[in-house]
Amino acid sequence: MKFSVVQNVGISILILFLAISVFPQQLGAQLTARVSRAGAFAVTPPLRDLKPSRPQPGPSREIPLRTLPLRAMPNVLEEERDAALQKEFRGAPMPGAPIITSFEGQSDDDNQAVIGFRVVPPDTNGDIGPNHYVQWINLVFSVYDRAGTQLLGPIAGNRLFTGLGGPCETQNSGDPIVLYDPLADRWMASQFALPPNGQGWECIAVSQTPDPTGAWFAYGFKISNNELNDYPKLGVWEDGYYASFNMFNSFTFAFTGVVVAAFERDKMRVGDPTAQMVSFRLPPTSNSMLPADLDGSAPPLGTPNPFVELQFPESGFPQDALGVSEFAVDWVTPANSTFTLVATLPTTPFDPVLCGTSFGNNCIPQKGTSQKLDAISDRLMHRLQFRDFGTHQTLVTNHTVDVSSNLAGIRWYELRNSGSGWSLFQQGTYSPGGTIHAWMGSVAMSGNGTILLGFSGSSSTRFPFIGITGRAASDPLGTLRKGMVAFEGTGSQTGASRWGDYSMMAVDPTDDRTFWYTQEYYQTTGSFDFNTRILSIQIGGAAPISAAPGVTPQVKISPETRLNAGVPMEVGVIPAETRLLGNHPNPFNPETWLSYQLAHPAPVSIQIYDARGHHIRILDLGLQVPGVYWDKSRAAHWDGRNQQGEMVPGGLYFYTFKAGEFQTTGKMVIVK
Repeated sequence: MKFSVVQNVGISILILFLAISVFPQQLGAQLTARVSRAGAFAVTPPLRDLKPSRPQPGPSREIPLRTLPLRAMPNVLEEERDAALQKEFRGAPMPGAPIITSFEGQSDDDNQAVIGFRVVPPDTNGDIGPNHYVQWINLVFSVYDRAGTQLLGPIAGNRLFTGLGGPCETQNSGDPIVLYDPLADRWMASQFALPPNGQGWECIAVSQTPDPTGAWFAYGFKISNNELNDYPKLGVWEDGYYASFNMFNSFTFAFTGVVVAAFERDKMRVGDPTAQMVSFRLPPTSNSMLPADLDGSAPPLGTPNPFVELQFPESGFPQDALGVSEFAVDWVTPANSTFTLVATLPTTPFDPVLCGTSFGNNCIPQKGTSQKLDAISDRLMHRLQFRDFGTHQTLVTNHTVDVSSNLAGIRWYELRNSGSGWSLFQQGTYSPGGTIHAWMGSVAMSGNGTILLGFSGSSSTRFPFIGITGRAASDPLGTLRKGMVAFEGTGSQTGASRWGDYSMMAVDPTDDRTFWYTQEYYQTTGSFDFNTRILSIQIGGAAPISAAPGVTPQVKISPETRLNAGVPMEVGVIPAETRLLGNHPNPFNPETWLSYQLAHPAPVSIQIYDARGHHIRILDLGLQVPGVYWDKSRAAHWDGRNQQGEMVPGGLYFYTFKAGEFQTTGKMVIVK
């Protein structure tokens, strides 16, 4: 439902007042930084050596939904149809999008066994690294290998803070986030702690090594003395771990504004107890926002972390828009850090109000029950993914909207910065069609520009299922392919409306092309009995196009035909454009082959760097003719040695591929 505005003098004055009051931070305006140090620090024992904790039995718990204020003026309600709604889809449903891996994640049965009681929602999230998948839900944590074998857990989430003392060790409050840090080959995991005295703490742990079953550096940061730092969302950046919090009074639960923070990553990943936090408090008229979380190569050193805020008149803003701010932290003189609004990007109008006059509370229908689920349509959904392609930077994100007549769909965006500031490159609204609702989305972009969106789907005749849809970089702007069911639910949730809270779409750091998604579902209809699933997906999958021996195809083939299929083009095919195809094998030990394709003759070179940006090796390949350099006889070969002929240690490495004027970057992992 969208609120219309009666044009009279009184309403006009109120609109002017709201426009002034909700937007006190004008473009370029500065806020005052608050600087503090970690309130607690510890080095945990290896998690794999921890003895099981004793469950504390208790009743099932539904964690309350803290929605943001609905500030729209009471007036006549009108139905709106989303003008960005995609009405036609290209091709068959998600052509060639195979589910490569699919295995069970953690469940409410794990909560019962480990914690002693059941809880909803699960706050499902997890991330993929070179050798592990780590999932953390309310209120348990597990580590898997890439095939789905459980290596650790489930353990209580607060066991990551063993030895820290205080609320981070004693409180298992939830709202967890776990992210792989590709720049350091480490893991970052976080949840809030809400002790009875009303304080709000953020508990952050960083793995000592690439092995998340080992020891961690644990930190506790006090965010507020009398507020809960709800819905914490974090992102990995080169100069910090960045976070946003929706703040609520701990006793009245009134919304008090948004806090954004940067945590001193360089100190935290080496276990320095003096790690600092720089934070800014935004006014109560602000709305929820997300920090950028990078995949792929790091941006140039000193690039501020972009935050994006969802704006709409129902929250008091003048228009439907995305507000982009930049957080520039200065760890030498932290008080000089800045958080600056740099752009307000109007969007195609959208409707965030579903099912009457709320942000989708108790709204989504399910099969076989009158119990409806929360849509949570007042905020951007985890995560705000960032990429640096060299020529431009991207941000992708999504949120739930009312497509029409209280039917939930997903509005998604790609923002771009080509050097002159952030702009809205493309947007669209996805709905599966018919009476099926789509919500609780998470979206990411791979290294070749492919976008994949995961979501929950449901209707009065369908059990909640896990769905995916996506697009190739060459698809028309603002469009997605037809969606598909990635995993079918076989039950509905009863007894509680809280669902998901968020989910997580990640990109595999070993090939920068495979997506990993985790989301909740139900196996059987019941209350407080959720399951989660972990899936890996590649858009593509078509059979290779092979030339007969001695025969060269006479046509150029679009690279998306092959790259989105996850297979190489054959020798003899003339590419339509120059492109880096990645390295194989990856991970590797001790050697790998770096593949590419050339549309025109060009001098080719590859510069290799370690995770700190130190130059390791140059592969000067000289002038190359057009073609595909894929197999070992044609691809560039790196033997794992530096320029002095010494074997380099295991870890994450970056490489810059240059072919004439074309330049791009990739990454690879040596496992020893």
